[in-house]
Amino acid sequence: MMAAFLLLTLALVARLFVLQILRGEELQRRAQRQWTSESVIAPRRGSILDRNGVPLAVSATAYTACASPRQVSDPRAFARVIAPVLGLEEDEIVRKVSDTGKGSVILKRKLSRDTAQAVKTLCAQYKASEKNLLSGLYLEEDSSRYYPMGSFATQLLGLTTIDGVGQAGLEQSLQKYLAGRSGTLLSEVDGKGRALAYGAQEYIEAVDGGDVTLTIDYVIQSYVEQAAREALSVNNARGVRVVAMDPRTGEILAMCTKPDYDPNDPPRNDVSALTALMRNRVVTDAYEPGSTFKILTSSIALDLGLTNVNEGFYCSGKITVDGSTVRCWGRPHGAETMRQGLQNSCNPVFVELGLRIGADRFYDYLDAFGIGSLTGIDVSGESAGIRIPRERVKRVDMARIGFGQSIAVTPIQLIAAASAAVNGGRLMKPYVVKEIRDADGELVEQNRPTVVSRPISEATSATMRSLLEGVVREGGGRNAYIEGYHIGGKTGTAQVYVDGVVSSSTHIGSFIGFAPIDDPRIALLVIVDEADKSPDFGSVTAAPFARDILEKTLAYLGVAKDAATGEPLRDVPVPDVTGLTVKEAAARLKEAGLQYTLGGAGARVVDQLPAPGALMTERSIVMLYVEGSNEPGEAGIEVPDVTGLSVGEANRLLMSYGFEMRISGSGVAVSQRPASGALAAAGSRVAVTFLAP
Repeated sequence: MMAAFLLLTLALVARLFVLQILRGEELQRRAQRQWTSESVIAPRRGSILDRNGVPLAVSATAYTACASPRQVSDPRAFARVIAPVLGLEEDEIVRKVSDTGKGSVILKRKLSRDTAQAVKTLCAQYKASEKNLLSGLYLEEDSSRYYPMGSFATQLLGLTTIDGVGQAGLEQSLQKYLAGRSGTLLSEVDGKGRALAYGAQEYIEAVDGGDVTLTIDYVIQSYVEQAAREALSVNNARGVRVVAMDPRTGEILAMCTKPDYDPNDPPRNDVSALTALMRNRVVTDAYEPGSTFKILTSSIALDLGLTNVNEGFYCSGKITVDGSTVRCWGRPHGAETMRQGLQNSCNPVFVELGLRIGADRFYDYLDAFGIGSLTGIDVSGESAGIRIPRERVKRVDMARIGFGQSIAVTPIQLIAAASAAVNGGRLMKPYVVKEIRDADGELVEQNRPTVVSRPISEATSATMRSLLEGVVREGGGRNAYIEGYHIGGKTGTAQVYVDGVVSSSTHIGSFIGFAPIDDPRIALLVIVDEADKSPDFGSVTAAPFARDILEKTLAYLGVAKDAATGEPLRDVPVPDVTGLTVKEAAARLKEAGLQYTLGGAGARVVDQLPAPGALMTERSIVMLYVEGSNEPGEAGIEVPDVTGLSVGEANRLLMSYGFEMRISGSGVAVSQRPASGALAAAGSRVAVTFLAP
């Protein structure tokens, strides 16, 4: 018997050793979980505010419906009562509340205030009944992210997951500042998970997240949002990108990408669509900028002293570099100065300037302008753009880079670089976060203007301001002209690759503008991707919407109109010129105060854009579609009369008939050979003499 008792004692000691020594900590934790209930106290997520304190993203009170499975006596009856209120399937609720191994389960999160009140009312009703079917049901306070403006700076702000964790945009990149730290409430409970009346409690307070103030101006962003929506709709475009910046400081005033979504109700059930819509294409996507890049080429050539604004050039419509032909965007411009070349956006002029600069000097300036490297903007996902490696670049590449091809930039890169061309020659680092403060209001982080480099001199920058104002007043940017304001800018029409081949019908239209040009307070870049309309030039698809943004923004900033901007330009009705010859149409448009460009080949106007009767600002460009009436007969084509026309007008008219022009002198045409009415073969040259009036 003693031996038996000894064995039992040894077995008991061994078992106690296992339970108390080997598994002591594990069993202690399990016991603690059984007699305690841990509730997480969610911190308030910090707000995101505009530069003036207007809330763009805030946290609102929400509720979570929870249940203690051990207290639910009849899971099926419990589910039958609560399912309609929570909008859940009964079987799903039954499955959750039948798991008695858990002290608490979450039934549904992010309940609205009305739904939470309905749950409270039900609990009160059944608590008074003899059989409390809803025993074990309770609510916990939670927070829900709310965006008061809806679809507003969507890609920039980003959104959070259902758990309140940053998923994209600033919500994700600033998660550590916005999130705060969760608190905890520990309570002693009985076997069914009910709190003990005199049990101990431990409370760890939550630390709320900090508030982030952006450089974004809510009012300017509103103007940008409205214009971007209209540009997307009117142009039936694949997308629209807009960014506004203070060129003096690098502060981003507005940033918008369309199409977008409402972050209060994102399409979470379609992951691929949501991923595409969350992409902030202003900083992530590079594109060939086209003619807007001529701002940089002009700046470099002028800064190096390789040209001046009055240097003469000649555009025959094309130029050949190492056997490769580069064509101008439209009809030949003939004789022109460098200033006029920029106003006309003449490709051959900028091919020549690009070749004069040369690869080494051009690339040194591109480095100084930040082209090919990250700007360092505090927005995640930025791309560095694409440049041909310096050691592999050829002359034909330099020719194309001169007018914005064979190089790819992001919108944020381009607006920063172009701003350096007009702000006195300083490349500013763009930024969107102004400051971050913790929950107690203490300053945590603050950004200030940073000069990255000085690519050009102040004198060159002053010249560029004058040139770009001329582009808007007299050149291709006229659709952005605003009466009473000094506006400078440049349009661009960039090519698009479809299946690896340049598309002849699909383009990216853009306009970059600065105002007031004598002391720029806003730089604006509007990009319209793949507009489904013709023509899809940047002057048509982007410039009018940039004009709308600039006009509203300048008034909002308190920039007074200046009567010294010249004789005010009126809005004039577009005359009906369909059915007329090109010369007749040109005369009628000139009488109305409008200019024109031609599409197609022929001597008679068959269509026009805008339609007759539409209002356009004086000096705006009307697109004339021509065809027919120039088919050669047996004896040839009848030569039109170009006397009295300018170089550009005479050249456009002759080209519409299929002739080439050889010029002599400058001013207005006084004679021509062959004479008007004579018959000549298609493609033959017409010699025109011009004299200054």
